[in-house]
This record gives sequence, C-alpha cells and structure tokens, in this order.
Amino acid sequence: MEKIKSKKYQVLVSFIMLTVGSILSAYALETFLIPNTILDGGVTGISIIISKLTQLPLSLLVLLLNIPFIYIGYRNMGIGFLVRTIYSMVLFSVSLSYFTSLEEVTHQILLATVFGGAILGIGVGLVIHFGGCIDGTESVALVISKKTPLSVGQVVLLFNLVIYLAAGLIFGIDRALYSLLTYFITFKVIDFVSEGLDQEKAALIITEKGTDMADEIFKRLGRTVTKLKGKGFITGEKEVLYCVLTRIEVYELKKICQEMDQSSFITILEVSEIIGEHIKSNKKVRKKRKIEAV
Repeated sequence: MEKIKSKKYQVLVSFIMLTVGSILSAYALETFLIPNTILDGGVTGISIIISKLTQLPLSLLVLLLNIPFIYIGYRNMGIGFLVRTIYSMVLFSVSLSYFTSLEEVTHQILLATVFGGAILGIGVGLVIHFGGCIDGTESVALVISKKTPLSVGQVVLLFNLVIYLAAGLIFGIDRALYSLLTYFITFKVIDFVSEGLDQEKAALIITEKGTDMADEIFKRLGRTVTKLKGKGFITGEKEVLYCVLTRIEVYELKKICQEMDQSSFITILEVSEIIGEHIKSNKKVRKKRKIEAV
C-alpha cells in the first residue's frame, strides 16, 4: 500500500513540475523573446517564423507541427513519454495563447535575450527532468543519433543553425545572432536544471535482476547494456549494469529500474567523450539479438 501511495505521489509531483515548466517556457517566449523577434530553436523556432510571416496563431502551429515528432518519440520512448509529452505540449500551447495578451517585459533586446533565455531554460529543463518534452526536435535527433555517428546534441545544433540562418535572411543578421545567444543561454540552463551538463550520460545500476533489466532497457530504450559481476560488502553477490544513454532517456531508465527491482541502486555519470564504437540500437542489432535469444 505504501509503495502504491509513493508511486502516486511521484506521478503527481512530476505532472505538477511539467505544468510549471510548460507555463514558464510559454511565458518566456511571449513576454521576452517573441516581442523582440528573438527565436527559440527547434520546432518552436520554425513555428515562430511561420507565425511572424503568416499571422497564424503560434499556439496552434506549435501543436500541429509537433504531432509527427510526438509519434516518433512514442515509437522510441514508449507510452509514458507519450502521455507526459502530450500533456506538456498541450499546456504549453494553451499558455502561449493566454500570454499573447500580456505586454512585453522589456524593450531592451539584450535583457530580453538573457532573461528570456534563462527562464525558457528553467521551464524546458523542468519538463525534460520529469520525462516530458515541449519540442519534438530532440525526439528526432535521438532517432538520427542511433543511425549515424552524430550525437543528439550535434543533431539539434545543426538543426537550429539552419533555423537561425533562415531567421537571419528574413529578420536580419542581428536577430539571428541574438537568437543564437539565447539558444546557448537556454541550453546551459537546461543542463543545470535537468542535471545534464552533456547530452550523453552513463548509468551504473547495481541489481539482483541484471538480465531481465538489461532486456527491458534494450526493449524500451534500444540501448545495449554491459553486465559486470559485483559483490556487496553486506548484501553479497550483485550484478552491475553499465549503459550509455542521453539525458532525455534518464527518466525512463529510472522508471525501468523501479519497476524491475525497487532495491536497485542507480548512479548517473557525466560522459565528456566517447571513444571507440558506441553500439546503438538499430535493425541489425535487434535482429542479431533475436537470433542469439533463439
């Protein structure tokens, strides 16, 4: 009974923080950045450009353009990610519509860049930390990273550079440079809030159910796991799992560990660089895994 209450409490807290993060992100955009023609990156940035050129509601564009990315995220992250993402994106869209009527906080473009980027980073960071997403770029970047040597961060950066180049051609080079500065501020704040200084993370998991947990991690995250033998000073024989993943997969990994073995011990480590072949899930790996299982 206590475990059920604890789980319900965790779900409640996560959705409260998803709510706070979505509202903060919309507030930063509508009262700091958009009035000064400073663009966010990703799908939101594309939506802002289209909205500026066509006068279509930004809230509607953000929701519609993210639909394909929501599906991609669901295919790679599962139903839990889908529910949290839909909730976050809908609330983000509604908040954008509500905050449109508010006046901008400052006309000083540098102040708007710094404080708008910081508040946006806090909002997005909270959403990511609690397993949601308000911009589908990272979902697509995750898929691309699994099929190419590029990391999630590199894919997102390349995608955003194209957006800022378009912004420079349409709104002027100064707006593109301010937008790029906002992106770096937002990115750093997201890192701080979501406890992810780098895109790549490493997880060490100490458990008694190593094989089952490794299979579940591969099934739900598409990440291969290295198993090591360990021995606790008091608890005796244990299995140690080592897995490299991205920051948006950390929340799902924690859920898997709690579901499979509530007594498991998890440590999330920073990965500054990966040298050598980093095995990512793809059709060949999955096929090989099925053959080995048979």
